[in-house]
Amino acid sequence: MDPKSQRVKLNDGHFIPVLGFGTYAPEELWCNSLQPELVRPALEKSLQNLQLDYVDLYIIHSPVSLKPGNKFVPKDESGKLIFDSVDLCHTWEALEKCKDAGLTKSIGVSNFNHKQLEKILNKPGLKYKPVCNQVECHPYLNQSKLLEFCKSHDIVLVAYAALGAQLLSEWVNSNNPILLEDPVLCAIAKKHKQTPALVALRYQVQRGVVVLAKSFNKKRIKENMQVFDFELTPEDMKAIDGLNRNIRYYDFQKGIGHPEYPFSEEY
Repeated sequence: MDPKSQRVKLNDGHFIPVLGFGTYAPEELWCNSLQPELVRPALEKSLQNLQLDYVDLYIIHSPVSLKPGNKFVPKDESGKLIFDSVDLCHTWEALEKCKDAGLTKSIGVSNFNHKQLEKILNKPGLKYKPVCNQVECHPYLNQSKLLEFCKSHDIVLVAYAALGAQLLSEWVNSNNPILLEDPVLCAIAKKHKQTPALVALRYQVQRGVVVLAKSFNKKRIKENMQVFDFELTPEDMKAIDGLNRNIRYYDFQKGIGHPEYPFSEEY
């Protein structure tokens, strides 16, 4: 981590900004293209849409593979997701080929637990390690064990939902408390004359996590850049560590039952 240059070096020599702008919107980088022969065409379609020759980072969105086809979220008559079965090591090999072809600079994963990461890392003939694992991570789910595991293998942890869930959708558990209203976060924010959101983002930056902040509000997008203007004390960090409750906003309940459902493991 180099906070001065505001970027992190990846295990393949490329760099990633410490603060990213969350842009999640369903497109082709998705779980219905995990079959090895679909990996490159999905990337090529996205490159066509983006009018680019390559992307900086291409990731496996989730270890839970869905039925290939035109349906973004394939469901049966009863509304249940239609799963697909795929060897993630074969999917990874297809990503390695995309990197070799120059269609992406780096390759990584998302929503993988440590056992699934180990499966890739221990794969015979592994050519490239994942540069990152993008997971839900915030003070209520601080992922300390997964972070430790990733650091020990030189994999960058990238946090999504770093401010909790800002939008309600079919994927979000709406029964959870609102992170940014937490009294501890609010008190630390008041002390530093910052917002609770900035404190939540700064917390990640200081623990070596790359953080994605999503907002549709121009003022807030600008405000998020102020994460580099202040520093939390070790006492602040310890207090925020103490907020961990293993609360998942994106628990992907619909994926339970798939053999690769990642959140049954502790980390």
